[in-house]
Amino acid sequence: MDQLTVYGVALVPVLVGLNELLKRSGVPSRFIPVTSMVMSYFFAFYYLAPGDFKKALLFGTVLGLSAIGLFSGAKNTFLATSKAAKKR
Repeated sequence: MDQLTVYGVALVPVLVGLNELLKRSGVPSRFIPVTSMVMSYFFAFYYLAPGDFKKALLFGTVLGLSAIGLFSGAKNTFLATSKAAKKR
């Protein structure tokens, strides 16, 4: 794989879902970014670029940071809309 294709991009919501499962199973929220990065490196090294260390490192970093951003953005949006609904 010379580029991060649809299979790699599709892993971002999977990572977010796995992180949510971890959070609901008792993992503190402050460790969610760490778990996201660990899981993204795992997927990158064993699924996206198994033979190329540099590509796997790059893909893992991109996936992990994307999943963290999506998780954080969704959480902040949910909190903002719930606060706005309570003010009404």
